[in-house]
Amino acid sequence: MRGFALLKKLYAALAQLWTALALCAMFAAAPSAHADDIEVLDVRLATTEDGVVLAADFAFELNPRLAEAVTNGVPLYFAVEFELTRPRWYWFDEKAAAKRLQLRLSYHALSRHYRLSTGVLQQNYATLEEALNVLRRVRNWQVVERGATLADASYDAAVRMRLDVTLLPKPFQLSAITSRDLNLESAWKRFAFRAPASSPAAVESRETKEAESR
Repeated sequence: MRGFALLKKLYAALAQLWTALALCAMFAAAPSAHADDIEVLDVRLATTEDGVVLAADFAFELNPRLAEAVTNGVPLYFAVEFELTRPRWYWFDEKAAAKRLQLRLSYHALSRHYRLSTGVLQQNYATLEEALNVLRRVRNWQVVERGATLADASYDAAVRMRLDVTLLPKPFQLSAITSRDLNLESAWKRFAFRAPASSPAAVESRETKEAESR
């Protein structure tokens, strides 16, 4: 009888463990199942005098629950994340750059305008769709600072956009654990980038020509 009781307790413990693992798997799979709610349409890197800048186009719509939330005064924070790494066969990959751009979408009832903010910069829009059209287009975002040294080699670049649910009010954060309506993100868009080789000789020859012309 004692052996039967122990076996019964063991089966009960295994059943509880199985249920817990199933719930963990369900919660872990929920965000990834909607990893393509935001689509990265196009992304480009360009070198300028100030470093390397990024331009990207995203495609997404706010579902009715998110649209209602922002219209009722709940700000939505979107994060655009960028990584630049250089593969090395002999060692760990080198992380050349990692940047994060935060965009805040909000609604002001007094002015009846939607506002899109990043840092100290902000712009007002008459409709939600106008604000979203700007949010979907990232332009002239400096992802590599001026003076940063990039090797004359191929790099792996990656960019994504997501709704930062950690900055939502607490009730929404709890709801986001089980609700698919509050999970909005893209998969990483990966592409190759090669930094142009510097050419100090060309700069020197141009200065020489200017001196000779004088």
